[in-house]
Amino acid sequence: MTQRTDVVVVGGGQAGLAAGYHLRRQGLNFVILDADAAPGGSWQHMWTSLHLFSPAEHSSLPGRLMPAQPGETYPDAGHVVDYLTDYEKRYDLPVQHGTRVDAVRRDGSRLLVEADSGTWQARAVISATGTWTRPFLPAVPGRGAFTGRQLHTVNHRRPEDFHGQRVIVVGGGNSAAQIAADLALDGRAEVTWVTRRPPRFLPDDIDGRALFDVATARRRALDAGRVDTGGVASLGDIVAVPPVRAARDAGLLTAKPMFAQLTATGVRWADGSRSGADAIIWCTGFRPALAHLAPLNLRGPRGHVPTDGTRALGEPRLHLLGYGDWTGPASATLIGVGRPARDAARAIAGLS
Repeated sequence: MTQRTDVVVVGGGQAGLAAGYHLRRQGLNFVILDADAAPGGSWQHMWTSLHLFSPAEHSSLPGRLMPAQPGETYPDAGHVVDYLTDYEKRYDLPVQHGTRVDAVRRDGSRLLVEADSGTWQARAVISATGTWTRPFLPAVPGRGAFTGRQLHTVNHRRPEDFHGQRVIVVGGGNSAAQIAADLALDGRAEVTWVTRRPPRFLPDDIDGRALFDVATARRRALDAGRVDTGGVASLGDIVAVPPVRAARDAGLLTAKPMFAQLTATGVRWADGSRSGADAIIWCTGFRPALAHLAPLNLRGPRGHVPTDGTRALGEPRLHLLGYGDWTGPASATLIGVGRPARDAARAIAGLS
């Protein structure tokens, strides 16, 4: 049976919920289809020690401030899950959990959304699936030869899983720095952190509040035709959250240049020397989870769908939300997704 509605939102994490909030304000009928069985988006799958970069009041979705977490300046992932769960219930958003969307196709004047629970015809679709389900692993020589454990950021949970082991953490971004810091501060694993280029720490007084402002200022400058300020990337790559700062200041967070290849029992460095390893944690980023849009044939360079704001250039009935700056300034953050979600909802309301 095919059901009809104004808008189908694919994904029920922070971007999907923000979209739902603004769609309701526009008076549109909609449904949110979410593959996860429970609320909370990707936050429910994060490692246990993860904390936000910003205080709660600066990490909120539209219409509802995130409450402070007792005893924590920067809320942890569990607190974010609780907040998103409450947000979904507070606004009575029509989220269907445990529903996987397989494809979005053109169907005359509408778009057809094929899910494992049935099909939907919609005037418009908002894709808000994020990147968490598409971890990226680099093509490193010898990766298939290594006999130890290999896992990506998405599989990491806690330092206790690596007690007594030799662990190599790969990556120059926030995830790698935080995971390496957690392991080093725990002190019960031998940790080596490797990066392709020297790590760039942001100044200690910079957190998510400043990063959002910088990202927004860059987008406004580009929209106005002014010189590109470089945005957040011009400041550095790693936010010095308290555990990262503590490990760095204690001399426990010094990165080595990337190894040349993996061996059966560890790594070989550029100078030919070798080190043993029991586990490799690949903190090497993600790609947009857009397989459901393949029938629309919209992808451009790097797997991105070319957009004007959130609207897909090749399909004006499709909006992409929450994948990064290419779908709105800081749109992959809690505080940043509200504006592009509002813009997408307004644009959809204006469709003839």
